[in-house]
Amino acid sequence: MTTPPPSELRDCFGRDYQVGPTAELLTGRSRSWQLVLPLAAMAAAGVLQYSFGALVPTLSALHGWSTAQTCWLLALWIVAQAGVGLPVAYLRERGVVGPVALVMAGAALCLTGPVALGHAPSYLGALLGFSLLGGAGAGLVYAVSASTVAKWFPDRSAVRVSLVTGAFACGAVPFLLFVFPSVTTANLVPVLDGTGLALGLVIAAAGLFFRDPPSNWWPPHVDPRDWALSRRRGPGSANLPAVREYSPGEAVRDGALPALAVILFCASAVTLFTVASFAAFAAGMALSAPVIGAATALLVAANGAARAVVLRVSDRIGRARTLAGALTVLALSQLALAASATDRSLPLLLTAAVLAGAGGACYPMVASLVREYFGDRRHGEIHAVVYSAKAFGGIAGVGLTALAVPTSGYPVLFLLAGGLALCSALLCRRLRQPGRIPLVWTTQRVR
Repeated sequence: MTTPPPSELRDCFGRDYQVGPTAELLTGRSRSWQLVLPLAAMAAAGVLQYSFGALVPTLSALHGWSTAQTCWLLALWIVAQAGVGLPVAYLRERGVVGPVALVMAGAALCLTGPVALGHAPSYLGALLGFSLLGGAGAGLVYAVSASTVAKWFPDRSAVRVSLVTGAFACGAVPFLLFVFPSVTTANLVPVLDGTGLALGLVIAAAGLFFRDPPSNWWPPHVDPRDWALSRRRGPGSANLPAVREYSPGEAVRDGALPALAVILFCASAVTLFTVASFAAFAAGMALSAPVIGAATALLVAANGAARAVVLRVSDRIGRARTLAGALTVLALSQLALAASATDRSLPLLLTAAVLAGAGGACYPMVASLVREYFGDRRHGEIHAVVYSAKAFGGIAGVGLTALAVPTSGYPVLFLLAGGLALCSALLCRRLRQPGRIPLVWTTQRVR
């Protein structure tokens, strides 16, 4: 059957669209496949980040590393994971490399990460195998999955991409509930080998079916001109679209992008510190391994669930306001964690876990703000610039705080983290959409 040519349309804001053909004609499957497959790949890749903190004591005991040394493996993993986003976005936007090749490479590297943790003959070997290769593999999967979903769902990109990033967190829940409680130094190596093999197979199986639509593709059942107008008067009208399409260079020179990068740095430093240290902190309260696994799973699940629903809230009250609210909740969670250290209360610890997870839903919010400030066409590259701030957040939130725990203690660090989250929430009040003049309200009557 011959594929019908696309219809070329332009909306009233000057944006061009290639409407159709349908996803079924292009790939033989509905476009929902290009949501489910990235969901599976992201859930697998996220296990490497969100389960690592729970394994820190066992890894340290197995290899004779200090806790700080082990945490630096995760800190540098985060640097590699966040650092590959920009080059991947550059290659993807220019069609140099397709999604299948990138995801398959990510699958092989994600398999390498856990295996290196168990079999590396030295700390340097673990650093290269897990932090560099494993982190880069997870970064490949993250960047390609998010961009693939955004390409196939241009009419609902913010909500759909938030679901995918939520899966990145939620994927670790089964591991924390069912695998972590039985992990010991005696069986850690085979557990790491099995986990690496399972992650690699899941990512590779999903990645085989990744496909990209044509450039500027639009689903034929939605009129892009009506959609563009509805953004100004519909449920998401609290978030106006970008006044024009910005290039990455123009975006970098605008003050809003550095502000978003600073906000993401602060938020990621706090959330990554919480995720990396939560299990060790809970172990200090003399909790059993199943309880620690369940509490950590609650933290991770709350993070993933919040990412999936927070954009629906922001449709009503605005992205920047919702981001500020999430960061305020994150600050409150750090106060609750500091209090639980004093009271040694399990209910308070679980409450803090839920708050910390919900407050960590900053990543899809920042991605949506980048889209609404700088446009859709170069969103991947511009967002990758902002997302690279996570690399510095990993160094500050995981590496440096791991060095500070023995001298400062968890309560002090939780209070400092809460202050950092609160400062980033206040910075959200200074965000302004480029090219728009803020309305000045007055009580004087116009004559």
